[in-house]
Amino acid sequence: MTAGAGGARRRAGKRHAPGTVGGLISECAARLDEAEVFFGHGTETARDEAAALVFHVLGLDHADAGRAYRRMVPETDRRKVESLLERRISTRHPLPYLTNEAWFAGLPFYVDARVLVPRSPFAELIASRFAPWLEPARVRRILEIGTGSGCIAVALARAFPDSRVVATDISPDALAVAAINVARHAVEKRVELVQADLFRGLKGRFDLIVTNPPYVPEADVATFPPEYGHEPRLALVSGADGMATPARILHHAARFLTPQGWLALEVGAGVGVLEARFPAVPFVWPELLNGGEGIALVSAADLRACLPGPGTQDDQ
Repeated sequence: MTAGAGGARRRAGKRHAPGTVGGLISECAARLDEAEVFFGHGTETARDEAAALVFHVLGLDHADAGRAYRRMVPETDRRKVESLLERRISTRHPLPYLTNEAWFAGLPFYVDARVLVPRSPFAELIASRFAPWLEPARVRRILEIGTGSGCIAVALARAFPDSRVVATDISPDALAVAAINVARHAVEKRVELVQADLFRGLKGRFDLIVTNPPYVPEADVATFPPEYGHEPRLALVSGADGMATPARILHHAARFLTPQGWLALEVGAGVGVLEARFPAVPFVWPELLNGGEGIALVSAADLRACLPGPGTQDDQ
């Protein structure tokens, strides 16, 4: 959900006068419902999406939604809203690809079809600075694997101001988007972007490794709504059971963690599959109060005790 959209969503359920922002949002929501588009890229319902769309086009502030809903909409602006709404319905592109903006951890990020639309529940753990598992004051080096838009790396840099973050991605296109966001949030001096396949070429150890890798099983792609088809497949699919990439990360993470370090690995709905593949690993599954699922925490000590040593250099 975009920042502040909660208040906009609640007000969208009321009746609003024709010609106002609130009335236009209601009209857009009705059309989105009728078109049966899929929501899941930052919004949850047609009203959420309609509010995000209208507020973006009109340049409105969600924090001022109470007054904004009563504003009259000029005909020129109405036509702009209708044009974007038609693109959303006809192309089935996720709305953030059409607006080139998505929100994560309360921050705005540039996005396009080179990266996944940010929607990870990692935002909640970053806000709490991974307490009680980590002592935030001791975190000096952080690694993010598969940075995509760079949203997690930027949020980590802001949450841990005394740290340096190395953010990797195998895709040069994704890193180009991440560079835009690193610059946008002025963390260039503390976030290093590296093109790498997982850990390949990295040196040193990290107090925290965070990763939202591909974890979708191959067969699931055929069941996806059209909106997901616009996202980079490389960032979604990971073998027959979805655990090919997470398994590689687990087998090699220990050698890149400090003795008191932690790995935070997102696998979404693949919780049962991951536990079945690694029954000896005592994963910690934090309760996510803001929604989402499937983030596993595991300490460096438990990784070293439960998993065999790393394989060949080619396996990294």
